[in-house]
Amino acid sequence: MERSFDAIVLGLGAMGSAATYQLASRGASVLGIDQLKPPHELGSTHGDTRITRIACGEGPEYSPFAKRSHEIWRDIESRTGRDLFTQNGLLVISGKGQRAAGHENPEFLKTTVAAADEAKIKYEILDGKTIRQRFPAFNVNDDDEAYFDEVSGYVRPESCIEAQLQLAATSGAMLRFYEKVLKFEPNGDGVQVTTGVSTYRARKLIITAGPWINQVLGVDRQFSITRQVLYWFGLKNQHRYPEFLPERFPVYIWQLPAPQSIYGFPLIGHPEQGVKIATEQYEDTTTPDTVRRSVGPDEITGMFRTYVGPFFPGLDENCVKTKVCLYTCVKNARFIIDYHPDMKNVIIASPCSGHGFKHSAAVGETLAQMALGQSHLDVSKFSFSGAI
Repeated sequence: MERSFDAIVLGLGAMGSAATYQLASRGASVLGIDQLKPPHELGSTHGDTRITRIACGEGPEYSPFAKRSHEIWRDIESRTGRDLFTQNGLLVISGKGQRAAGHENPEFLKTTVAAADEAKIKYEILDGKTIRQRFPAFNVNDDDEAYFDEVSGYVRPESCIEAQLQLAATSGAMLRFYEKVLKFEPNGDGVQVTTGVSTYRARKLIITAGPWINQVLGVDRQFSITRQVLYWFGLKNQHRYPEFLPERFPVYIWQLPAPQSIYGFPLIGHPEQGVKIATEQYEDTTTPDTVRRSVGPDEITGMFRTYVGPFFPGLDENCVKTKVCLYTCVKNARFIIDYHPDMKNVIIASPCSGHGFKHSAAVGETLAQMALGQSHLDVSKFSFSGAI
C-alpha cells in the first residue's frame, strides 16, 4: 500500500541523517530510506574523525554552514549525552615555493585567512619557529607559516549519524534500512518513490545519496567519485605521546612541497591506536561497487616516505590501521544544494567534494527548511549551474 509523507530522504549518511532529524524535529512526517544501515564503512562518512573549521579555505560562503553546524552539534550533545565535537584548534600550514593545493585551491592558506576575517574569527599567523615551539610534533621549516584558530577541531562522524537518526526516530521519523530505491518520478503535486519493497509518496524528495548519486540520478548527470585512503601510524617513542594529544596537536591542513597536501588529527584513545593522517587525490575515479577497499603495502610505504616521516619525526613507519572512503566531486571542490533541474519537488544535496561533513548538520537543517518552505541559509552558490 502506498504511504504518503511530507518528505522522503534518500540516503541516510551525513546530510541525510541530518535532514531526517531536522524534518522530524519540526513535526513533519518523514521517511528516511537507505540501501544499507548507516553508519557504515562503504561511503564517505566513517574513519572516526572529520575536521571542522569555520574559516574555510574553499571559500567564505561555506562559513555560515560550519558555524551553524557547531551550534547544532552542541545541542545534540546536550540532548543525547554523546561526545560529538572537540575544539582543539586548527593549523593551516603553507610556505614558500611550489605548494600542493588544498581542495584544488593553491591559495588555500590565503583564502582561509580571508574567510576568517569575513566570519570575524580570532586567529593568529604563526612563523615556523613559533609553530615548532607551540606544537613540537610538526617538523616545519623556518620560512613556513600557519593560520591558527581555537574554534576549530573535529567531529566524530559515526556518532553524529547515530545520534541524529536516534533523535529522528524518537521524533516520529520512519527509517527504512536495507531498502533500495529503484526509481522516483513526479506524481501530481509531489513525488512517488518506488523501492524493492514498496511504493511511497511525498510532497518533497531529498536526495542525499553521496557516492551513489550517479546511480540514483542516472547516466546523464555524472559526478566524479574518487578513492581516498586514511592511515593511522604508530608512535616512534611512546614517551612522546603527549605531543600528539588534542591539547598540543590541533587538526591541520598542510600544503606541502609535494604532489598532494596532507591533513590529520591528534591522537585519540590509546597510543597504540595510532595517529590519523591522509592525503587527497582527484585523478583516479571509481564507483562504490568497483572501488578497491584494501590498502596495499606499497601504498603504506609510499605514504610514510613522502608524507609522514619527513614532517612528523615522532611517527613510526608501522601503520596500525587503514580505511578507504569515497569523495563525490564537482570541479573546484564545490557543493550542490539545489532543486533537481527537471523536477521541482526534488532537492539534491550531493556531491560535497570531500569537505562536507563539517557542514552537514546545517545543510540538513537547510534541506528541511527548503522542503517545508521556510527561510534558510543562502545556497545560491551551490546550484547545478556552474558546478557541472
